[in-house]
Amino acid sequence: MISQMKKYTFLVFHRDYDAFLEQLREKGVVHITEKADGLADNEELQAALVQADELRRIIRAGAPDQLMQERAALLSRIHETELEMKRVAVWGDFRKERFDELQRAGYRLRFFSCAKSAFREEWGVSVAEKDGRIYFVEISQEGDQLRDLNEWAQEERLGDKCAAELQQDITNLNGLLVAQDARIEVWQQTELPNVKAQLEEVRRQIDWKRVNLNTQSLAEGSLKLLEGFCPADQAEALNDMLNKADVYYEETDPEEKDATPIKLKNNKFIQMFESLTKMYGMPAYSEFDPTAILGPFFILFFALCIGDAGYGLLLILTGYLLKAGKLKIEMFDGMGPIIMALGIGSTIVGYLMGTFFGVDLFLLESFPEWAKACMVKNLGNPADDYKIAGYDVMMVAALVIGIVHICLAMVVKCVCYTKRFGFKQTISSWAWLLLILGGLITVVLAMTNLVSLEATKIMLIAIGAVSALGIYIFNTIGRNPLVNIGAGLWDTYNMATGIMGDVLSYIRLYALGLAGGMLGAAFNQLATMVLGETPNVGTWIGFLLIVIIGHVLNLLMACLGAFVHPLRLTFVEYFKNAGYEGSGKEYAPFKK
Repeated sequence: MISQMKKYTFLVFHRDYDAFLEQLREKGVVHITEKADGLADNEELQAALVQADELRRIIRAGAPDQLMQERAALLSRIHETELEMKRVAVWGDFRKERFDELQRAGYRLRFFSCAKSAFREEWGVSVAEKDGRIYFVEISQEGDQLRDLNEWAQEERLGDKCAAELQQDITNLNGLLVAQDARIEVWQQTELPNVKAQLEEVRRQIDWKRVNLNTQSLAEGSLKLLEGFCPADQAEALNDMLNKADVYYEETDPEEKDATPIKLKNNKFIQMFESLTKMYGMPAYSEFDPTAILGPFFILFFALCIGDAGYGLLLILTGYLLKAGKLKIEMFDGMGPIIMALGIGSTIVGYLMGTFFGVDLFLLESFPEWAKACMVKNLGNPADDYKIAGYDVMMVAALVIGIVHICLAMVVKCVCYTKRFGFKQTISSWAWLLLILGGLITVVLAMTNLVSLEATKIMLIAIGAVSALGIYIFNTIGRNPLVNIGAGLWDTYNMATGIMGDVLSYIRLYALGLAGGMLGAAFNQLATMVLGETPNVGTWIGFLLIVIIGHVLNLLMACLGAFVHPLRLTFVEYFKNAGYEGSGKEYAPFKK
């Protein structure tokens, strides 16, 4: 959820202002309100920002530009020398000085290569054969007519050094590279801490400049006016500090027009998914925090895309090793808990789907029947290959989950919009919710025979009539009814096309899970074929290699899709139907 904020206005005498800012920074709880303009035009602030970017870049690189450029130049020279060595290696251990002596004696040497089938011995002396090509040397004397071999052969150029000499150059360059790495390591040990300290100092200067630039001068500069926000649970401590400092201030509740910063306050489980919310955008202060809904559904969607209990166990193990520090992967630093949570969800959902490392447990005769009782395939008709109305159970489940997700989004939108703008401004949203959710509930009640056919007709007519009034007549109270009808018709077109497309988008959950399961089963089948009917040591090694490599690749590909597509379903389908804007700015207090 979003932490409640208090808006503060400070009025300080100019001579006491620096001391006040020091106290404010020491407290470290006030987010300073930024002006709409003025910051981008300040040269000192921009210069400090550029300096901070440069220092951050040096810290990320691990050394200054000059040292890194010298290292890159050495790597480039090593690569170029290796390519040249491979190119001339076919000509053997030649010496450039010997060629020069022959030239002074009146001989001319030309070097060619051609296809083996095209070579003629009269062209020259064959030196080597490689990859179906003959490498030869044409020897002639000064004054002899040179053959035109360009139609059959390609003239080669020899450098000043042979392969052995180039190999020695590579050895020397590698020695220089080791020395350069040592220089970089020494710099990191001696200078990098100073650069980090310098960056912190520049950051403090930037914060100080920003605060001063966001300060308004009054009474010909004798008074300083500053605005900011403080979390409500820390306001009492801030007030005590201000009262002791004898500073004039006003504490009020934020208004809709205020750019109130956002501080999320959730339990440890929901906190794991706050980074996903921030990827889209922080909620505005008057909005709702979507993380509490995003987290559980993201686990569900991820698990459906993985669709394998065995892969879920591997994710749990990976997450545990990351959390315990026994496995270090920089890009996954601090993500051990969320990977474990996703693994637990994948294990449970994968078991319900009946898949374990590509093996269909539901069709496995040796798997106990009591353990199959809770699998989702039992919902299907055994006579129809365990399908529902001819469709795969998981496909139907994906669509049902999509309907629930979108209906939940519409409920959230109606509640939050009513809280923000009042019921009169959200009648149309409530009408659509009544029509869609009420209609679905009525249909389900009728299909389960909980209500009679006659009662179903009455309920549907009542829902339709009330919804139509809200959608077409009272969607904007006080406006021309004809305009309201036109707006309602346009809204109907958008809803009819949009909702259908949104629901169908959830089929991707079924498709990704199906694809991963089929690919896992294909690796199992291939490994079994390699093992054969009379296995030996060699076939067992092949079997294990195919199973391990195949399932690891399948898991990595599945995880990529299981991360991207649930985010898309959340950011596009859910946030759109929930009316989520994500235009808030994260709470960043002025502090040391």
